[in-house]
Amino acid sequence: MPLKALEAVSKGQNGVGAFILQCKRIDVHYCDWAGSSKGMNTFITTHLPTFARLNPSIELHISPRPTRHPLLRGHYINGRQKAVCVKNLAPGQILEKAELLKAGSGEKNQRINKPVASLNGSVRGVWSPFHGSRYRL
Repeated sequence: MPLKALEAVSKGQNGVGAFILQCKRIDVHYCDWAGSSKGMNTFITTHLPTFARLNPSIELHISPRPTRHPLLRGHYINGRQKAVCVKNLAPGQILEKAELLKAGSGEKNQRINKPVASLNGSVRGVWSPFHGSRYRL
């Protein structure tokens, strides 16, 4: 009997194993007149087309906001929004802020007190100097 390889192809099962980007839209607000939007205007003409081409899953809404500081606002799948004021920043720094919004999850920032978060407690329990052998060698 000849050996035959299994013809198994992995199939997507309701999103398991697929990466879904959490950021669904970024709003870019700028002012044509104000000096604080100088870096944002340069960013829109030079860096934004490349950013849009590299991230086709993110909608980009560009709208003027006269007499206001420039702003990037990220909209996430969970319904939350994060806004970053980018007044007086260089175009490269604004690109970093856009990447930060893209990589975010939309959750609130949380303080982490322990380096490892676990649902289960320690197997050994809490250490105490009173636990252990009575005799020392």
